[in-house]
Amino acid sequence: MEKQIIGCKEIISIIDLDLYDLDAKIDTGADSNAIHCDEIEIKDNQVTFRLLDEVHSSYHGKKITMPIYKIKKVKSSNGQVQNRPSIKVNVEFMGNKYESVISLTDRSDMKFPMLIGRKFMANKFLVDVSKEYLSEEFRKNK
Repeated sequence: MEKQIIGCKEIISIIDLDLYDLDAKIDTGADSNAIHCDEIEIKDNQVTFRLLDEVHSSYHGKKITMPIYKIKKVKSSNGQVQNRPSIKVNVEFMGNKYESVISLTDRSDMKFPMLIGRKFMANKFLVDVSKEYLSEEFRKNK
């Protein structure tokens, strides 16, 4: 299978969360995907969180409850280790739909609400760091 070229910044839609055209940073240094959310609460095998952020227009403020896919230890960019819940969702990226695992975390101090990591990109995409928003073409053709 030929790999699709993506830029260092792209647009992704998380269909199951009603989040469309979200800015994402492509991060080859990150193992997995992560999304910014607030009020993360874990109870039984469920996680409840709110998609609240004035800066990112895609965020709708809804409180969402979903089954936890996994809780894993993640070392964040500042070196702190956190236990992060993750969920399994359907996403639309570069004109195709994929099932993806996304960890939930507070990324309020980060420029991009979504981080796309290596596991999601593996065997599907190549990153050209000199390019940005190659996904715009696919969004125009919707």
